[in-house]
Amino acid sequence: MIWSGENPTHIEEAARWLAQGHLLGFPTETVYGLGADAGQDDAVLAIYAAKGRPVDHPLIVHISEAADAALFADPIPDFALALMAAHWPGPLTLILPRRAGVADTSAAHQASIGLRCPSHPVAQALLRTARSFGVAGVSGPSANRFGRVSPTQAEHVVSEFDGAIRVLDGGPCQVGIESVIVDCSRGQPVLLRPGMLNAQVLSHSAGQRVLSPEAASATLCQTTPKASGLLASHYAPNARVRLLDPMAMAHAAQTLNALEKAGLAIWSPLAPDFGAGHWRAMPTDADACARTLFQVLRDFEHLGVEEIWICPPPAHPDWDGVRDRLTRASH
Repeated sequence: MIWSGENPTHIEEAARWLAQGHLLGFPTETVYGLGADAGQDDAVLAIYAAKGRPVDHPLIVHISEAADAALFADPIPDFALALMAAHWPGPLTLILPRRAGVADTSAAHQASIGLRCPSHPVAQALLRTARSFGVAGVSGPSANRFGRVSPTQAEHVVSEFDGAIRVLDGGPCQVGIESVIVDCSRGQPVLLRPGMLNAQVLSHSAGQRVLSPEAASATLCQTTPKASGLLASHYAPNARVRLLDPMAMAHAAQTLNALEKAGLAIWSPLAPDFGAGHWRAMPTDADACARTLFQVLRDFEHLGVEEIWICPPPAHPDWDGVRDRLTRASH
């Protein structure tokens, strides 16, 4: 069943469905999430089961406003509050020290918890309405089987779970890749997963440098907390993804002689000159590319190709989020 996010009655029904302990596909500005009441352990465990996700891989909890972060996290560092003020609601997840006895299953029993306040208007309406039914936060990893391509449309969620999950439809996601994750649990902010906010922007907002994982491992004693989307292999379609520069792509086409079994995604509006059967010109703007990336992977998968060949994106910080997803998809 798909509920319309434009219908207030459907939003109320979806919020009540969450409060009753059921799973719900719901839209955010990044990707669609598979939601459950973070306060109901059985409901949260059902997320792990539906996705085939290891229960030691923590979930992100979605809240309707920054003030609700105190329900799940304590203490909240000043630099984390600054990041909230600058980027919430928005595509930013913060890893914070977890308040004792709260959302233990969502946090995979870690001492930290990931929190996010999404900006999608349908997500906001859902979270506010669910809050009125006693749902303080909604645990919500991406609404796909574990390790697969994230969904950016309601129909993706329906097909991913063979219609078994009810979905609140908020239209196509406007960001298209998952949120940035910044670890705020170790005294200094650390960028764990890139996205559409680069390290320079985040550092300015935090009022101090946001460390890379490499810099953090050299300067901080504490262990990096587990977080969503950090496995080496992730966001992968059934087809094999290969990152190939244009020369390597042309060479592969000549040597493998298997273009009819490959889908090509390149950073050029011009058709490749080696007779590709399936190809897509990727947007040359990072935001636009992120918005369409997972849809392109799904489109090629539906065509039945065995391999997807993609040119690596430009070497610029704005492309870090896209590069991260492609690297993991091709691992």
